[in-house]
Amino acid sequence: MLNGRRILLGVTGGIAAYKTPQLVRLLVKAGAEVQVIMTESAKEFVSELVLSTVSKRPVLSSYVYQGEGASKTWNSHVELGLWPDLFLITPLTANTLAKMATGQADHLLLATYLSARCPVWVAPAMDLDMYQHPTTVRNLHLIEQDGVKVIPAESGELASGLSGQGRMPEPENLFALLEQHFSDGPLQGKRVLINAGPTYEAIDPVRFIGNHSSGKMGIALAEEALSLGAEVDLVLGPVNTEVTAHPLLHIHRVSSAEEMKVACENGFNNAAIAIMAAAVSDYRPTTIASQKIKKQEASLSIQLEPTPDILKGLGERKSHQFLVGFALETEHAEANGLLKLQKKNLDLIVVNQPSDQTGFGTETNQAVLLHRNGDRMPTDLVSKKELSRIIFHQIISALPHA
Repeated sequence: MLNGRRILLGVTGGIAAYKTPQLVRLLVKAGAEVQVIMTESAKEFVSELVLSTVSKRPVLSSYVYQGEGASKTWNSHVELGLWPDLFLITPLTANTLAKMATGQADHLLLATYLSARCPVWVAPAMDLDMYQHPTTVRNLHLIEQDGVKVIPAESGELASGLSGQGRMPEPENLFALLEQHFSDGPLQGKRVLINAGPTYEAIDPVRFIGNHSSGKMGIALAEEALSLGAEVDLVLGPVNTEVTAHPLLHIHRVSSAEEMKVACENGFNNAAIAIMAAAVSDYRPTTIASQKIKKQEASLSIQLEPTPDILKGLGERKSHQFLVGFALETEHAEANGLLKLQKKNLDLIVVNQPSDQTGFGTETNQAVLLHRNGDRMPTDLVSKKELSRIIFHQIISALPHA
């Protein structure tokens, strides 16, 4: 996918610049041609010699390249802007970001940015407070309006000792993102919305109504969508299941059904495919006690009300989206699943029954896939990863362009 691709890598003066040789190594190993442009301040954090060695090209940092003896070479920002298939700037500091947002060109990297004819991507990296500062947020929004793709910073321990969002994505994650960009996956350029896990409906500050959903099925679906080239919004309830970071994966953590509803509605308009795999609580307390309810001798009654029907609401709003639901049924599974498909305006429903090997917390699942057009596909007992492949194969086959 990257073989023969031309990648222009801009490196600015942040501590995360030390990660860039590994990114260059991965790209070159995959067959890409990599040209590095550094700012002068970047040289304080990563060796020009190292980047030149791993890229197998001289690193550029000024308009004039001083060769052996008195020979000089003009580094044309116009030619550099025309050369690459993609221009990636990482780490992007707040300083260079501000200059990009206001059209400044006081060094070779910025002049090349203003001359670029290819897609331009940036991966910001800075301390937590800088990343969250209104000026930084505004500048990122401005360059996005200019067509630049912003890769969100990752969360973790920062150079300052603080912990939070601001880390440059790991080289392996950036490599995966570039690889997917140049791939021809069937979901390339499409956005997929998935919800997963349980919801917790508060009774008081320490107690809740919930279920045993682990989120494993929804997470497997998200991973499969990513492998097919999609950008994924994963609305994830309170789970302990680990989710592997990926540049095209956006995790929206929620707790209650109401929070999940809002997050799903926010992501639905931009989605080509929406898969509602979460085990949303059906009921919630009508009132939430402000203090912990003390145990008493007398019995306790809690008044419950229905939670919002997320799937039905999306079905009512559906325009271009391919909408998939899940139905965990203990009796009359297919009949109930078919009824749900029709009532909620779904294109496909995945029906399964709980057992020791299927359902909440298990590594395997078995289902029947029911299509709007009447097609029916039963599966064997398979891993949730394999079931996610089956589901996406059915979705892709049913999409209008397929």
